[in-house]
Formats: sequence, structure tokens, C-alpha cells
Amino acid sequence: MTFPSDLEIARSADLLPLGKVAADAGIPDEFLEPHGDGAAKIKLGAIDAMADRPRARYVVVSAITPTPLGEGKTTTTVGLGQGFSHIDKRATIAIRQPSMGPTFGIKGGAAGGGYSQVVPMELFNLHLTGDMHAVTAAHNMCSAMLDAHLFHGNDLDLNPHSITWRRVLDINERALRHVVVGLGGRLDGVPRETGFDITAASEVMAALALCTSLADLRARMGRIVVGYDTSGTPVTAEDLQVAGAMTVILKEAIKPNLMQTLEGTPALVHCGPFGNIATGNSSIIADQIGIRTGDYLLTEAGFGADMGAERFFNIKCRISGIAPDAAVLVATVRGLKAHSGNHRIIAGKPLPEALLAENPDEVHQGGENLRKQLENMAVHGVSPVVAINAFPGDHDGDIAAIHEIADEYGARAAVSTHFADGGAGAADLAAAVAEACEEPSNFAVLYPDEMPLRDKIRTIADKIYGADGVDFSAQADRQIDTFEANGFGDLPICIAKTHLSISSDPALKGAPTGWRLPVREVRASVGAGFIYPICGDMRTMPGLGRTPAAASIDIDDNGEIVGLS
Repeated sequence: MTFPSDLEIARSADLLPLGKVAADAGIPDEFLEPHGDGAAKIKLGAIDAMADRPRARYVVVSAITPTPLGEGKTTTTVGLGQGFSHIDKRATIAIRQPSMGPTFGIKGGAAGGGYSQVVPMELFNLHLTGDMHAVTAAHNMCSAMLDAHLFHGNDLDLNPHSITWRRVLDINERALRHVVVGLGGRLDGVPRETGFDITAASEVMAALALCTSLADLRARMGRIVVGYDTSGTPVTAEDLQVAGAMTVILKEAIKPNLMQTLEGTPALVHCGPFGNIATGNSSIIADQIGIRTGDYLLTEAGFGADMGAERFFNIKCRISGIAPDAAVLVATVRGLKAHSGNHRIIAGKPLPEALLAENPDEVHQGGENLRKQLENMAVHGVSPVVAINAFPGDHDGDIAAIHEIADEYGARAAVSTHFADGGAGAADLAAAVAEACEEPSNFAVLYPDEMPLRDKIRTIADKIYGADGVDFSAQADRQIDTFEANGFGDLPICIAKTHLSISSDPALKGAPTGWRLPVREVRASVGAGFIYPICGDMRTMPGLGRTPAAASIDIDDNGEIVGLS
């Protein structure tokens, strides 16, 4: 029998009324703002109204370093949330809203998969309640005010060559990475070089995800640095008198979106900061609500544990003050074999036959990546659980090898078949996570606020990446000196590097050693509240491939969306 597509499964679901989903989670009805049948905004007043409810156990879901095969982190988050109901517990999940760039590009949607999805799938992946567009508009409002300021005399003495603020768009469009604005006549603006990033890479998005209230968001908008004047002094959105307008545009977007899984588990969908140069986590505000909605709050952190989880621990938790009780590391047999470096895997091409053959030794070889990620959890004092995301055709010996690796580190491990079996397939994993949450938590951030920026970078490189040291370019040294002189030295670090390796080289698999982290440039997201060193060539505006998903997405004769994945 042919397994149905994700879209077919999603459309066959019997959805609960969102009012019931909210009521079951303890969210008062007066704080819901319905957006059609599939989603509702949650007013921020719910945070105070629910403050007396019991605190849920807080669990972050991360993974081994991603491979072209995909490890199914979102699907596991959804399946695990559903799995708790099968052991008589209540869970809520909190995940990012996907960008439409990848949805119409090569990745497709991000609602989960199989029988572990957030629904309605089409709504989730396309526009939702318009938050992405609000972020786009707020960001570009700042861009417009900046260029208008230059046109009308530049009273702030902005150095055109030191402007760091670009524009954003929520589509993949490589032709906009580098552009010249202001061409035409005198009334068309001041010509200068700039460019576009994808909306998920906007500092506005990162700030929205990390703010704790509307007032906090307003303050963060004001702190955004758009460039420097001719004396090297930062120029902010507050200086441009645009921070208030930006906040007004975001007034509705700050409210989290309530949806549900195929089995009626509450799903808080909010924000989607880029995983390479920002936190890669959903919002603090969603977690402030979700932490009072049941027995467990599961929140997903983007990419591998060296990236999304490290930023969850050291940026998100530092700001929110909510300490995690356990962590889930998603691993697959195929992914660990890929980390052995023995196979050439090309997205969209048939898998090598050798990859599919039983080979526990190869799982152990690639398992060095899992070992390092388990160490990364331990260094933060959080109990890890390995979620073995099982695929049809996985061999018992290969799965046993993953259990052996987990046993080496005293970590629990459970096989989960949530893709094919929904929550029932994740019941064992839910039980293992529940046990881990009962252990005493020794959570601690990796470094103190007052540590110098270079030492913070070295600490992450050493303890999380396993680097032998850090090499700062002359430009990076100058930038760090400038940031510390301007009072930005207490901010946490968000290292921008490849997600395809624990190292800064995407070609290095497993847990590479004997390498150094090169920092070629350092930038400040002062409004969001972090410093991001750039270690490699980061594409903040993706391009479309030769055959993007957009070519297959259409409307059929019945007015239904087809081709969405």
C-alpha cells in the first residue's frame, strides 16, 4: 500500500475546535483572537492570567548535526507532543513559523510529516496570520526612513560606507543579494550599495523572538544599530525616529499563534529567526504562555545541538529566565552513517545501497557526532534523551549501536515511529523524557555576561565545537574593540557558521578535531541582544534551485492547493 502524502494526511484530519484546544490547555477563551478555523492569536494578557497555574516541565528538542537526509526534528517534536497523551500526560509544543522561501524552494514546508504534523498544513506553511509580512514591513520601514534621512540632508552624519541595515523579503531571490538603490534622478534618493536578506534573517525577527513584552519589544527596536556616523558612533533606529512605527507594525505579530497537531495537541507557532545567524528558536513569549498549559512544554531548537540548542541555553534561557528540565537529541541510523564520511549523499538522488546495509560499526563511527552533542548537553547540566527516529528498513543491529552510544554517556534512548504511527509511536520516547525530567536539573549557562567577547567566543569554540582555538582577523579584532567600547560587551554570542558540521567547514563530518575557528567578521544585533561572529560564507538570502518546489505547487479544479510538501 502506498503511504499517503503529508498533504493527504493533513486534509483527512478531524480537527478539534480551537476553543477546545485552548480550554484543554487552560488558555482562557477571552484571550483568543480567531483567524478563521485553523489558527488563533493569543493576547499577551494570557501570560499574567495564567501565572498561577502549575509550571510545566520544559524540554528542548535538538538533534545531531543535520545531513542532506534530514533527521526529522520538527516531526519528532510534534510526534513527542502527541506521544505524551498516550502515557496520560498533557504536552504543548512550541515551534517556529516557516519562511515561505524554503517552502517554495528546495526544503518544502515545515509542519512535520506523516502522522505527526501541525495542521492545517497549508495555513501553517503559507502566510499563517501574517507575522512574516509584519516583520518584513517593520524592517523595511526602518530601511525607508534611513534612506529618507540620507536624502533630506543626513543630519545624523551617517557614514554611507558604514551602514549595516539592509532590506528583507520572505522569498528566495539570489538576484537581490547585492543591489544599488537610489538610481534615477535626484528625487529618487541617494545612490548607494545595499542588498536584501530573507525575512527570517532580519534582526527585527530575532528581536521579536527574544522580547518578553510589548514594552520590551519597543525598547529593542530602539536599540537596533543601523550604521555608524563619521566618528564611529552607532546610529540607532531610535535616532532615526522610526522605532515607534516599527513596534506599531508588530503590535499584532507579537501575539503567538495557536494551532494543533493531528491528534489535537496544542501547538504554539511563533517567529522564525534564521538558524545560521540568529537563535533558530521560536519565541520567548510563546514559551511564557506554553509553560503554564500542561505537564510538558516542548520547544524546538534549529539545526544541531551545537547551534540551536547552544543558543537556546545561552541566549534564550538567559533572557527568559526559564530553565530547561531535559533535552531531546534526535538521531537517525542514516544520519549517523552519513557522518562516517563513507557515503556521497546528494539531495534528491537515490541513497547509496551501502548506506542502507546493516553496519553497526559505521553507526559507531558516525556516532562521534552524537557523542559530541551529548557532551554539549552535559556541559549545560541538562539530562539528554536520544530520540531514535526510526525509518522502515532500519536494522536492529544499527539501532542497537545507537543505544550503546547513549549508554556510554548514561543517557536514555528510545525508538520512535511517530512518522508512521503518530503519537502511539512516540509513547516510549515520551516515557523516557518524563523520566529524564524527574532528575535534578543542574542547568547553567556556558559563560557569564561580564566575560570579554573574545573569551566568550573561545569558550563556545572550545567547549561546544571542539576547536583547538580561534583565529580573529584584523577586521574582527577592530570590530570587537568597537563593540566593547560602545558598551555591547555584556551581550551573549551567536556564532554564525555552517549548520552542516560542528566545525566551521561543512565538509568535515562527525566530530572533527585538530582545527581552529576562523572569525573573519563580527556584527552586532544590539536590538535583538547578541553579538554574532561570522565564521564562513553565510548566505542570508537563499536562491532557488533548478527545479524549486514552487514549480509543482498549484491550485486544482476544486480550488485546492496541490504540490505542497
